[in-house]
Amino acid sequence: MTSSLSTPKYSRFQKLIHYLRPHKVRVAIGVVTLFAVNGIGTYLPILISQVIDELQTKFELSQLWQEVGLIVGLASLMLIMRMGSRIAIFGVGRQVEFDLKQQIFDHVLRLEPAYFATRTIGDLINRATSDVDNIRRLVGFALLSFVNTLFAYMLTLPVMFGIDVKLSLAAIAIYPFIMLLVRAFSERLKAQQVAVQECLSRLSDLIQEDMSGISLIKIYAQEQNEQQEFVNLNQKLLEANLRLAKTRNTLFPILGGLASLSLLVLIWFGGQAISSGAITIGGFVALILYVERLIFPTALLGFTITAYQRGEVSIDRIESILTVQPAIDSNPGAIALPLSEVQGKLQARHLTFTYPGAEQPALEDVSFTLEPGTTVAIVGPVGCGKSTLANALPRLLNIQPGQLFLDGHDTTQIRLRDLRGAIAYVPQDSFLFSTSLKNNIRYGNPSVEQYEIEQAAKQAQVHSEILNFPQTYKTLVGERGITLSGGQRQRTALARALVIDAPILILDDALASVDNQTATNILKNLTEGTQRKTVLFITHQLSAAAIADQIWVMDKGQIVQVGTHEDLLTKPGLYQTLWSQYQLEKSLV
Repeated sequence: MTSSLSTPKYSRFQKLIHYLRPHKVRVAIGVVTLFAVNGIGTYLPILISQVIDELQTKFELSQLWQEVGLIVGLASLMLIMRMGSRIAIFGVGRQVEFDLKQQIFDHVLRLEPAYFATRTIGDLINRATSDVDNIRRLVGFALLSFVNTLFAYMLTLPVMFGIDVKLSLAAIAIYPFIMLLVRAFSERLKAQQVAVQECLSRLSDLIQEDMSGISLIKIYAQEQNEQQEFVNLNQKLLEANLRLAKTRNTLFPILGGLASLSLLVLIWFGGQAISSGAITIGGFVALILYVERLIFPTALLGFTITAYQRGEVSIDRIESILTVQPAIDSNPGAIALPLSEVQGKLQARHLTFTYPGAEQPALEDVSFTLEPGTTVAIVGPVGCGKSTLANALPRLLNIQPGQLFLDGHDTTQIRLRDLRGAIAYVPQDSFLFSTSLKNNIRYGNPSVEQYEIEQAAKQAQVHSEILNFPQTYKTLVGERGITLSGGQRQRTALARALVIDAPILILDDALASVDNQTATNILKNLTEGTQRKTVLFITHQLSAAAIADQIWVMDKGQIVQVGTHEDLLTKPGLYQTLWSQYQLEKSLV
């Protein structure tokens, strides 16, 4: 990942050009229009000076009205063209904002789940909103201001020198000090902007977590502690913003004051030049207009620098997301495996996997062959590797080649979309989207008919409960399914997996909140019929596991026992221990 402290400035500039390249025509139109605006702005003082000098020698009202009309017409044209340039360049900023948000969203969808385990959601949201907004200002306001300042100096200075070199140099002598002042404040502004963005990210994290865990906060009566935590983070954000504002409010008035000094210098020396006849009154007025013309873009330089500093920080923060390469993706030349050709045979050959940073492997030398249509229950103590195995099959983990196979094909060589299309997976966390039950169930296949949705719900033993809701399948479940019970959420998630009719079904403790009898009935529905799926049922409910074709007992990342329920009960080992514990717990309940 690229750090904001290590990214060279030229690479940020290159990224900025990259953002603008798709919109180069509109940028060119805006820049050319801005050049024309500055050209007219440079010509107007010359025209005004000529009128003033003419009035000193002769006065013709008709001629004066013509020249005034020309000045008003050019000023009006300049206003219209300036508006056009702003619309063009600010429009580019909005388009870049749209493009970046789309790129970030598309990119994070390709990243593996492990990436999000080490990043906070609030920070990612802040980067996709606040940081993108800073870049919009950079390619909109800052670009417009910079180009306008460049054209203003480039066109104005030669004309000023043509009127009087000494007076012009005296008037702009203060400007190098302005540049030095801006450079002196530059690093401080950047560091303070980084601090603001980081504080904002931490505050966003807290809001996102508290909104998601509001029930837990209320259960433990922790509202006051969360309020205090918010106060602390909000106070830090306020202090960071105040430090930034203090620096900006110190810099910008100084810039404006220094720029205004040039006008005082011009008036002081200009009066003497007029007295000596070195310059006409019209030329002096033109110089005053030119100096005032340069004051605004020079004073605006402070705002431009701030927008640039913000954008520079935000480029680093956004690129730290976009430059992350997905650890799990389809390999070049990956095998296409249409769903119609998948039989559902799974194999593992000495499968070993260790989580990054861990010392002990979560899976160690695991080997098995699972024939199509077989139902396997996987049991074992907490932390024995059951969920890791479940995550490895659809490549939610970065498994090395040559260890897992689907119908004889190495899963790392199968096109990722085809592999995951062949596997319906219901994880431990039965996540539901904040939409209707119908939309949640058909999420994997939005085109399915209502009767197919209901059939999946019946298999998952949740159809009758849905019918009891006032709006049945149109019932909104709330964020993360908060309006449903734990068992209803799990069975709705199961129906969502069933509706896509994949040949392989993985249930990772997905019925933990369902009573034993219902869980057993659900498993029977899945294991009976002519079109049986290959089912891996990870569970702690041993009565439901007992009806599976096979039971795999895992411990410390290995499969230590394999057999049917009856066989395993006759063999001393971990399964006997687990079954005895289960029976004891059942009797106590």
